[in-house]
Amino acid sequence: MLIEEKRNNQFDLVVSDVRKSSKEVDCSGASVFIIHNDKVVTEEYWGKHSKAPNARPIQEDTQFHVASVRKSYIGFAVAYAVNKGYIRSIDDTITKYLPWKQKTELIGITIRHLLTHTHGLKIMNGELYREFSAGENWAYRGIGIDLLTEIVKATTGNTVAEIIIQNVLRPLHLTETGWYGELNEKLVDVIRKPDDPNWMTSKSTDGGKMNMYVSARDLAKWGYLHLKRGYVNGEQMISSNAFDLATSLQSPNLFDTELPQNGFLWFVKDLPASKTEIGHLVPKGSYQILGYTGVTLLVIPQYNLVAVRAFNSFGSPDGFDYLADVRNFGDTIMTCLLN
Repeated sequence: MLIEEKRNNQFDLVVSDVRKSSKEVDCSGASVFIIHNDKVVTEEYWGKHSKAPNARPIQEDTQFHVASVRKSYIGFAVAYAVNKGYIRSIDDTITKYLPWKQKTELIGITIRHLLTHTHGLKIMNGELYREFSAGENWAYRGIGIDLLTEIVKATTGNTVAEIIIQNVLRPLHLTETGWYGELNEKLVDVIRKPDDPNWMTSKSTDGGKMNMYVSARDLAKWGYLHLKRGYVNGEQMISSNAFDLATSLQSPNLFDTELPQNGFLWFVKDLPASKTEIGHLVPKGSYQILGYTGVTLLVIPQYNLVAVRAFNSFGSPDGFDYLADVRNFGDTIMTCLLN
């Protein structure tokens, strides 16, 4: 994917803001990458891959552990399956596509509920149970992601990774995106507490596990592909319908209107909601995905903008308000745009 470069200082305040955040979290390096009006306007790297004295500097081909940002790729795989007719409707129940899963707790839960974190399922002590009735509340739980990846494989015959590689990475020559069973020199060290219960790794490369690494520039191009609804370099590479599905509001009507709103796992900006991760100044129609590593991808269609920030931390230090921090990222971008 070719994007013209035209560096300017319009977003220097964003870089300063991310530098400040990088000092507050436990990381050794970071990056900011912004595409505005179809041009790369900001590309900054600093620090090193780890805290080791001889660690590799953070640079253009550095790949960051993206944590939950990987869910935007899973969301695309589901949108692909819907667009191709493998999934008839996201309002179909899980058990229609996974008939061998007939547990009582799954009855009545739809693909829409999984995509929007409104399924109500939770795993505790190895057992599955209902935290709340499907469509009545919102909770960020990994079991929904596991079920979505199973549905993708069951309906298309391909893993999430295979769909992404065949339809996005190879055609667009995005070589700095992948799921890794083994580490290599281009992957950052993930700085974390040794006993962090949220840390999980895997040797699987099927796209369903938390071992995805992406460079800041590849992640920005992934966002740009969504911004342009699949039309890049003068060609409709992928059906625009898949991107419309993935990035538009899909959440069921909830009793609590302050809860986050989602597309196909993306967080989307629609009605004002106090619990959203998207900044107050960011306009309606924008969408964002945030990982536990602080890696963030924000797309603002109204201003033809894609912004990425990337750290190599995992989790937040005590007293650090990660939601306020990521909202500030979006609001700082808007301040630069509006000024």
